[in-house]
Amino acid sequence: MRTQRQVVDYALQRRTLLADVHAGRVGTSEVCDANPYLLRAAKFHGDPTDVACPVCRKEQLTRVSWVYGDEIKHLAGSARTPDELTRMATAFSEFTVHVVEVCRTCSWNHLVQSYVLGTGGVRAPGNRRKTAAE
Repeated sequence: MRTQRQVVDYALQRRTLLADVHAGRVGTSEVCDANPYLLRAAKFHGDPTDVACPVCRKEQLTRVSWVYGDEIKHLAGSARTPDELTRMATAFSEFTVHVVEVCRTCSWNHLVQSYVLGTGGVRAPGNRRKTAAE
């Protein structure tokens, strides 16, 4: 798989939000608000982690990767497994991935990272069309 491009890490935003939750400035009901679609995506398409939920500490977090882009058409806005992302990265020139961490127990969720995947407009050698000059 090609490397991730245009990576944005939201760790500082996450750390600030969790500090506000633990200090009581933000209620848990405001941050533990994952919708049922996200929770289902975590169950069926998520990638389990070894990190405990920072809010309830009862369960390990699950990372869900959502894909977006004009080229991927009907796949846009759907959750994908790491294996599916690998296949998509070789099939499409560019699409954006948003990684969200989710706790399936307390519904904590937060955008962790976003990045761009794809061939970058370069086709695989076997897929290249020949020009009239060739």
